[in-house]
Amino acid sequence: MTPPPAAPRDLPPEDEDVFDAADAAPEAADAPPEQEAPETPESVKRGVAVIKKYWKHAPNGPGVYRMIAESGEVLYVGKAKNVRKRVASYTRLAGHVNRIARMISATVSMVFISVETETEALLLEANLIKQMKPRFNVLMRDDKSFPYIMIALDHDAPQISKHRGARVRKGDYFGPFASVWAVNRALNALERAFLLRSCSQSFYDNRTRPCLLFQIKRCAGPCTGEISIPDYAELVQEARDFLSGKSRSVREQLAMEMTEAAEKLEFERAARLRDRISALSAIQGAQGINPRSVEEADVFAIAKDAGRFCIEAFFFRAYQNWGNRSYFPRADATLTEAEVLDAFLGQFYDEHPSARCVLLSHAIEDAALLKDALSAKSGRNVDVMAPQRGEKRELVEHALNNARQALGRKLAEDASQQRLLAALGEVFGLPAVPRRVEVYDNSHTGGAQAIGAMIVAGPAGFMKAHYRTFNIKSGEITPGDDYGMMREVLTRRFARLAKEPEKETDAEAFPAKPDLVLIDGGRGQFDVARAALRESGVEGVALASIAKGRDRDAGREQFFVEGREPFRLPPHDPALYFVQRLRDEAHRFAIGTHRARRKKDFTKNPLDEIAGIGPSRKRALLHAFGSAKGVSRAALSDLEQTPGINKATARMVYEHFQRGD
Repeated sequence: MTPPPAAPRDLPPEDEDVFDAADAAPEAADAPPEQEAPETPESVKRGVAVIKKYWKHAPNGPGVYRMIAESGEVLYVGKAKNVRKRVASYTRLAGHVNRIARMISATVSMVFISVETETEALLLEANLIKQMKPRFNVLMRDDKSFPYIMIALDHDAPQISKHRGARVRKGDYFGPFASVWAVNRALNALERAFLLRSCSQSFYDNRTRPCLLFQIKRCAGPCTGEISIPDYAELVQEARDFLSGKSRSVREQLAMEMTEAAEKLEFERAARLRDRISALSAIQGAQGINPRSVEEADVFAIAKDAGRFCIEAFFFRAYQNWGNRSYFPRADATLTEAEVLDAFLGQFYDEHPSARCVLLSHAIEDAALLKDALSAKSGRNVDVMAPQRGEKRELVEHALNNARQALGRKLAEDASQQRLLAALGEVFGLPAVPRRVEVYDNSHTGGAQAIGAMIVAGPAGFMKAHYRTFNIKSGEITPGDDYGMMREVLTRRFARLAKEPEKETDAEAFPAKPDLVLIDGGRGQFDVARAALRESGVEGVALASIAKGRDRDAGREQFFVEGREPFRLPPHDPALYFVQRLRDEAHRFAIGTHRARRKKDFTKNPLDEIAGIGPSRKRALLHAFGSAKGVSRAALSDLEQTPGINKATARMVYEHFQRGD
């Protein structure tokens, strides 16, 4: 949820009375305040004149407004209970902070959207901010979905698995967990504690004897009848109870069963129960700080230092700490912690479900509005508060300490990264410290599944949101021709960059155009890359090539740069280590992408290429003929007799393989 950049709440005290009077007298609200300021820049005056023109048509009720630049870029998205009054706050000629003055100066048009309630305006505003990423809004940089643990309910022997994304499968979802690592650790312990299967449905259906997981006591073996379905259902219920917060009762029940087994001299069963109890203890012991009285809560704490912000989020479910994640939103340094936190929460909960209780380190102005929006979205009452005492305050203080530490580490890393970028610019003779460095590499297997990869580094480290891959499309390239692949990748990248208009962005925004391009290769790759850059027409981009050392040893790399003889760096030069890191990251990304594409091609089924053949018909054909190859050899009459396949579909499949498609 984005804090309004101006009045009524951002106005100085002497201006607040103007809007109080407007509330009492409707006719006063129909005229924007007129203030002359001879020192006001002409650009601000032009922006104010534009806003006044659009203000006349602004809705007199709740809604969302957008301020748009001449290039079409959305500068700012805001919401208001009364859009007309809020827009009027931008028509003053003086009293704006620098950020607002720059925003007004760049505005050439506005767009308004009316909604029924302020809650709808809050949700729409958060959605538009995430889509358009306006540079004057507080932007949440990491919008990845959180992983969950899912116990599927669409089978007699439910599967436990990791889940991320839309909840399209019927089942119970437990989370969110802050990281995939936390989910994997929990799944590992849950499999040992409750012996639930983690295999896929096709693997389960085709088992004739227990798999290795059964042998190492990580699965009860329902696939081959090692455990009955009713007994397996009891294990599923125990796991569900544990994840729902009934961990103490589950452990007590297992302890009682272990004691009974020992008294009956069933020592093997007692040992298995003991191992399960140990696995449960491992889960709870690894959770760190666990609340005693707070069953379910999302905790957010914000720290500010050197004009930077860090928001630390902790997730507590079933009286257990399910991890934390640090966020570093992009926000103007003049904003307060409460304003940034307020804006961040609206964007965060636009995609993520909320807990029953949201605990904050700073009181936000729109807490009541956020409470109503989250309650309406989740269908249950949600509390939003900044606690001052008790265990809830202890949880917030713990999150706040983590936020300060994370911000300190981030500032130190950025300072170190800035020094490395400066050293890189000095090595390659750049006129200024590079802000965007692009590194390119290729990967293929004997010319097959050829891809090009681009990684990007900047002041904040590796910018993974800007990574790109290029599927080599040209049929004229000889398989394995590294020069041809590099030429195609760079030509496509810089031809597109040349067509894109240069946007006017603030100094803190990450640029779209690189200052330095690094190529993994020797003189040949360098000459090809130089020719591709010249043909694209892009200027002001430095180019360098990194040739591997003798015997491919790190530390003996040779560098090729325009206008200089090939050179090497001292073995212990920090700039050399930095270049090696960049090259290795490009290599890792290229290899990983290539392997993923190769795996996809290996597992591709010819039936997937036939229009109208979905999962059900595909399953029926494979069940009837054993494989796609068997389907391709089947006669039309056999296809027509397949259960679940009608005559029209059978003929379509038959003709597809007869044509050799």
